[in-house]
Amino acid sequence: MWRDLLVAVDIGGTFTDVTLQDGATGQAWTAKTPSTPRDPSEAFVTGVGLALAAAGRAAAEIGRVLHGTTVATNLILEGRTAPTALITTEGFRHVLEIGRADLPRRDNLWSWVKPKRPVPPSRVFEVAGRIGPGGAELEPLDEAGMRVAARAAAASGARAVAVCFLHAFASAAHERRALAILAEEAPDLAATASCDVLPVVREYERSMATVLNAAVMPAVSTYVARLEERLADAGIAAPLLLMKSNGGVAGSAAIRRQPVQTALSGPAAGVVGARAVAEAAGLPDIITVDIGGTSADICLVAGGRIGLTQSGRVGPWPLPLPMVDMVTIGAGGGSLARVAPGGALTVGPASAGADPGPACYGGGGEEPTVTDAHIVLGHLPPALLGGRMALDPALAERAVRERVAEPLGLSLEDAARGILAIADNNMVGAIRVVSVERGHDPRGFALVPFGGAGPLHGCALAELLGIGTVLVPPAPGVLCAQGLLAADLKAEFSRTVALPLDAADPALLDAAYAALEAEADAWFAAEAVPPADRATARVALMRYAEQGFELPIPHAAPAALGGDFAAAHRALYGFDLPNIGIEIVTLRVEARGRMPSPAAPNPGAGTVEAALAGHQRMRLRGGATAEAPIYDRARLGAGAALAGPAILVQLDATTLLPPGWRAQVHAAGSLLLQRG
Repeated sequence: MWRDLLVAVDIGGTFTDVTLQDGATGQAWTAKTPSTPRDPSEAFVTGVGLALAAAGRAAAEIGRVLHGTTVATNLILEGRTAPTALITTEGFRHVLEIGRADLPRRDNLWSWVKPKRPVPPSRVFEVAGRIGPGGAELEPLDEAGMRVAARAAAASGARAVAVCFLHAFASAAHERRALAILAEEAPDLAATASCDVLPVVREYERSMATVLNAAVMPAVSTYVARLEERLADAGIAAPLLLMKSNGGVAGSAAIRRQPVQTALSGPAAGVVGARAVAEAAGLPDIITVDIGGTSADICLVAGGRIGLTQSGRVGPWPLPLPMVDMVTIGAGGGSLARVAPGGALTVGPASAGADPGPACYGGGGEEPTVTDAHIVLGHLPPALLGGRMALDPALAERAVRERVAEPLGLSLEDAARGILAIADNNMVGAIRVVSVERGHDPRGFALVPFGGAGPLHGCALAELLGIGTVLVPPAPGVLCAQGLLAADLKAEFSRTVALPLDAADPALLDAAYAALEAEADAWFAAEAVPPADRATARVALMRYAEQGFELPIPHAAPAALGGDFAAAHRALYGFDLPNIGIEIVTLRVEARGRMPSPAAPNPGAGTVEAALAGHQRMRLRGGATAEAPIYDRARLGAGAALAGPAILVQLDATTLLPPGWRAQVHAAGSLLLQRG
């Protein structure tokens, strides 16, 4: 089905990362090129051209193009979505404005201001008609009123329109008819309905997801179309697959219909890539830590299974679509270290970003960052990016001394170590959220750090958590791009049923699942997935009666579902409620189209002696120093072993091996770091 040459592209705020891989041999080539925010597709094609040139291959040889994009996410976060209208059931005009009667956890009751909604009340239009909670039509759709609303939406200046009727998850008949009327009355508007985006209970969340999907449709559709045109112009006829938030990929046609599915697609690709390298090393239980310049994304993978959540958010908005269950905090290489007026040292969430960047970059930055602290302690080589980016230790030392050490009366070394300690403990707190707070002991997991700054912090985080094994991927700085190569096609199909477990009819449940599986079969056909590569799984989202959240439970007979749910509740919260009734709220079918996996790369031969590239003075704990060796990781062959302190350099990241740690190159190319 696919030719052997695969290309994966991950577009970040500063750089666009490209990985080109020969699926037959596993040989890979990487490229980095500056991102072009004005037109991200320009950097996309430029990066692919650089990778092809490095490999000496032709564009026509590419058989699959995979892409992780933050276009939809950035549009939502920056408030640059298209003007959008909402058509809803009569009497529900203010659903978005009312929202939920709770405040974000970290905000102050007295200072919090409700954010401006993506659709103002002036562009919300009501239509008479009512579907009951069981799916029966209580009042027919007012088609004349729907035509008036469609024309009013077009006249309001909207470029997109969302349709969200009450109880449409039980019956989509009214929403389907509304879409047909919109196509007749307002054909220039990008239209979407909740039955195609999130057909589940909870009116506010369902409305918000549908609105956000409509709001990003014009820009994402334009971007995808332009990208496909550029690929065709470059002689690339391969299908374009885009990463979704659930850790799978989908074709461009599906993404045009549901672009909001790509929110958080970049971090999801990193988790998929981390799982792939961990499986190659025989490690099914991992905690991933993706540390970039501004943020750290953390996820727990147990038994090789990436957990999904439907409690995700993008900025201030709930987005309860299935997405990789991860925690994100403002901690990265560019996180700023500042002394508060009261004398407290804080690190992040503010970041120096790419411009001006850390002080050591020489771009005009004067505030100290986490990267500057690493420079002071001798954790980084004299230059990055294979020698193309020189670092200035004097600028880093001045920033740390003037902004942290002197105000706090600390030595330069203690100030730098304090910056790193705060950053590390911030990340440890987030790791405990996905592990300890969810019933997992992190000591039973391996830590997989990646991203440009991840391997610098891996061992320190492991020590704080009591973890004994750290796995550094072969190319940690571009793992999000490489994760695309390991992703399968994925989609979820859900319907709310809201049934007490003790009243659930097995035949009724089977019929509901069968209807969802029919939708999955249609999706498989649209994505051209061969029957042998199709797989589906049934999941029930369950809760105790009157709880405000559900737990996903693999489907079983109703008699067994209760015990499975109670066990999951005990594992997560430490208790169950045997005297409280259990409800099945939503049924979900998870569909997966298996994609051919490329061959594993061969790290080749190489000795520690041949990899030695020099030495550097490193400041150790307790005031001691050491002349730490610097190794070129590309020259380390499978089985090569070394002891810390040491620094391992490569094009996309730097790995810090502290005293008391040993490293060995695994046969699959990853670095296996262990204490003692």
